[in-house]
Amino acid sequence: MNIGIPKERRPFEYRVGLSPAGVELLCQNGHTVFVEHDAGIGAGFADQEYERAGARIVYSAEELYGRADLVLKVARPLDEELDLLKPGCTLAGLLHLASARRSKIDLLLEKKITTIAYEQVSLPDGSLPLLRPFSQIGGAMAAQVAARLLQNNYGGNGVLLGGIPGVPPAEVVILGAGVVGSFAARAFVGLGAHVTVLDKSVEALTRISQCAPSIVTMPATERNIERVCLYADVLVGAVLVPGARAPQLVSRQLVRRMKPRSVILDISIDQGGCVETSRPTTHDQPTFIEENIIHYCVPNMPGVVARTATYGFVNAAMDYILQLANLGVDKAIEANPALATGVTTYRGELRNLSRLSK
Repeated sequence: MNIGIPKERRPFEYRVGLSPAGVELLCQNGHTVFVEHDAGIGAGFADQEYERAGARIVYSAEELYGRADLVLKVARPLDEELDLLKPGCTLAGLLHLASARRSKIDLLLEKKITTIAYEQVSLPDGSLPLLRPFSQIGGAMAAQVAARLLQNNYGGNGVLLGGIPGVPPAEVVILGAGVVGSFAARAFVGLGAHVTVLDKSVEALTRISQCAPSIVTMPATERNIERVCLYADVLVGAVLVPGARAPQLVSRQLVRRMKPRSVILDISIDQGGCVETSRPTTHDQPTFIEENIIHYCVPNMPGVVARTATYGFVNAAMDYILQLANLGVDKAIEANPALATGVTTYRGELRNLSRLSK
């Protein structure tokens, strides 16, 4: 199979679709891998490393997309990248099509492109193995980002996350006890914050409580969400519904009642966000103020720790990628139910997307 690894073109996206080690495995299995010039530079992988692994370096996006039957990306493709995809090929990446413009989905359907959304690939227990390393990173980063934004020189209310003897720590509220929420909770606890986690699942709350008994857990009812938002110094949105837009749990009216200059980190923003006042931001302008609350809504948080993120992803995804290459896309989807859950468009048909933005 001809496999393409393009250079990511979204701003502040430094990750790459596959590491040289992953390329070497594909080449050893008889596949041809094309890597766009400097595709891995943000993650610290030079062209020479890919060449030693057996890849062929190409010097234009047009050539790469024109050759590839299977394109391995990270971020959702831009319009110009969609135009370059050849009809009938397969695209795999963090596609987040549930929050994409309908026109993009229509183009994928028109070109009969099969898309595999890494964030939707799920096992029978509901876990998301390909999204997990990125979720772990996003959760771990939440604490360091929040600590900085609480500082007065970043516009925050001047609260130290861990407090000091005689001065209480920051109140951190996390909506969602999945992978993002769990890693965020542990990171905040590690810095000394007082952490409250809300989720609809009692099992998820039990798991997080067993990991760190100091964490306060609550059912994610409307009344409880209102209560905790009013005392939070930091509110973290960590809600994910695979294949659907994130549910909106915090209204503008409730944001208006929060502590002035407190911080909202809406990590659900790549699926539309779970706070009504959220809108996507970028790493160069990561925050905005709405209703006197600091909002941080960067969709690709792991994109700036690209080396760690790429290695973590390859560890999780390589078996799936080898199946796609060795069996062929159609047979791999048929043979592996987890891969089938990640299929969002297939030969002109829409699959596994329960809700689309217009």
